[in-house]
Amino acid sequence: MRAFGMYNYLHLDSWYQDNVYYVDQFGRVMNLSVTLDTALQKPREVFRLPTDLTACDNRLCASMHFSSSTWVTLSDGTGRLYLIKSGKRGSSASEKWEIVFNEELGSPFILAHSVSFVKSDAHSLAVLVLRVEKDELDTKGSGFHVTLEWLTIAERKESDHRYEIVKRRILQGKSVPHYAAIEPSGDGLMIVSHKPFTYMQSESDKLEENDDAKVSNEKKDPLYYWQQTQDDMTITVQLPQDITKDDIKIRFSPDNIWVTLKDQPPLMEGKLYSSVDHESCTWIIREDKSLEISLIKKNEGCQWPELIIGDTRGEFIMDPSQCSEIAESLMHLTSEVMNPNPEKENPPCNAQELEECDAFLEDGASLCRFDGDTLKVTHTINLGSNQYLFSVVVNPREMPCFCLRHDVDALLWQPHSDQPENMWEHIATFNALGYVQASKQDKKFMACAPDYSYAALCECLRRVFIYRQPTPLATVLYNRKEGRQVGQVAKQLVATLESSDPILGFQATSERLFVLTTKTLFLIKVNSGN
Repeated sequence: MRAFGMYNYLHLDSWYQDNVYYVDQFGRVMNLSVTLDTALQKPREVFRLPTDLTACDNRLCASMHFSSSTWVTLSDGTGRLYLIKSGKRGSSASEKWEIVFNEELGSPFILAHSVSFVKSDAHSLAVLVLRVEKDELDTKGSGFHVTLEWLTIAERKESDHRYEIVKRRILQGKSVPHYAAIEPSGDGLMIVSHKPFTYMQSESDKLEENDDAKVSNEKKDPLYYWQQTQDDMTITVQLPQDITKDDIKIRFSPDNIWVTLKDQPPLMEGKLYSSVDHESCTWIIREDKSLEISLIKKNEGCQWPELIIGDTRGEFIMDPSQCSEIAESLMHLTSEVMNPNPEKENPPCNAQELEECDAFLEDGASLCRFDGDTLKVTHTINLGSNQYLFSVVVNPREMPCFCLRHDVDALLWQPHSDQPENMWEHIATFNALGYVQASKQDKKFMACAPDYSYAALCECLRRVFIYRQPTPLATVLYNRKEGRQVGQVAKQLVATLESSDPILGFQATSERLFVLTTKTLFLIKVNSGN
C-alpha cells in the first residue's frame, strides 16, 4: 500500500517552472505547462508508451523522473525502463521525446529517482528502481521484502554511442523507504527508511570479498576509541601485555599523527580531520595498561565527524552530555519560544497536551548514506522521534530536500553530498506544521513551495490545506491575554475541490498547487506572480 497505493501520479518538472506531467490510462504522457502570459491550455500529449499495457497482468502504475533539463527516465509498469532524450521541455518548439535506450529489467518496478552526469568523458544516467518482492525465506514476517536496484547506464563511444547498462546493484530492506535519492555525481545514495537496507552482493563480489577477508577479518574490534569536547580530543588504545613505554613512538604535527608500537606497522597514521596545537599534545600510559593520547584542537568548538581522514578502524564514543548539547543546539531551529517561562499557567507546548495522533513509534526511521563503489554505509543518523513528513526539490541540480518533524515544527533539510562537513543543511522552518499535520488523519500527500512560502497537504478526497509562512501585518495587533504585540500572522487556507473523485497526484510550485484526480487536473493559485 505504501509503495504503490500512495504513489503520486503527478510529476513536477523542477527544471522548468510550473510544468507538470502525468501518464494516462492509454499510456500517453500528458503535459501541462502554465505561464503567466498565456491562457490555460489543455494538457497535451508529448509521448506514448509503445507497449500494450493491458497485456500485462501484474502491471504497476507507469512512473517517470526528470534526470536533467533534457533527459527523462520512464517506466511503463511492466518491468521495462526507457531513457528518453526530450530536448528542452515546457516549450513545444524544441520538445521532442525520443527513446535512446529501452530494456526489460525483470519484474515490474516504479522509478524512485534518477540523475544525469558526465564521468570519464562519458555521459551516464544513474537510475533507482523500487520493487516489492516475495521473500521465500521469510516465514515469520510479512513474506515480502523491498528491493532498490541502482543501475548505471552509460554512453558507449566504441559502440556507435549506444547506451548500455554498465552496473547493477541491489539493496534490500523490510520497509518501503520514505526517501531514496542518488547523489548528483552518481557517487552515493541516501535512504531514509524505517528498517535498514543492506547491499545484496552478487556471487562474483562475494568471491572477491572472501579473498580479501582472508587477509583481514572485517569484524575486528576497533583499534582505538576516541572522544571529543569543544577544545580537545582523547584517544584510547588498549596495549598488548608486553609493550613498555620505550616501545611506543608517537609523532604529532599540526595536521598529522603517527603512532607505532615496537617494530609493528603504524597503529595510527594519517591526516587529522582538522588542525591541532601539536606542541600541547601529550600521551600517557594509564594503570589499566591503556595508552591515552590528548590532542588540543586549534579551532575550538569545531565538532570533528572523524579523527583521521578515511580511517575507519577507530570508534567514536559520545558522552550523554554531548547528546544533550547537540539537541540544545538544534532548539533554535524550532518555534521561537517553546516555553520561555515554565512558571506560567499554560506553556506553549506541553507533552501531556499532545494528542493521540502525536504519539510516535518507539523505533524511528534512520537516514543512511551508501558509498557508490563499496555499497557500504558511510553515515547513519537515527532520526528518533523526528518523523519524516515529505520531500521536495528546491534546486534540481541538488538532491531532493526532506522535511522532518521537530517538536511542533517541521524543518526542511538540504543534502549536500559534496560537503562532508555540512552534509545536511537546515534551510527552512514551517512553524507548528509538525503539530498541525499530525491531526489530519486522512492526509495523502504533503508538499511545500520551492521558495518555502507555504506548505500544503491534501486528503484522499476533496480537501486541500494550505499553510502560509508568517507575513508582517500592516497594523500591529495586541494580544491582551499574553500582553504582547503581534507584528506578523500566518494564514491557513482550506480549498475544497468541486469533485468527489479520489486524489491521485499533488504538486506545489512557488505560485500554484496542482491536484490530479482520476478525471480532472485542478490548479489552485496560492501566490500571485511578480
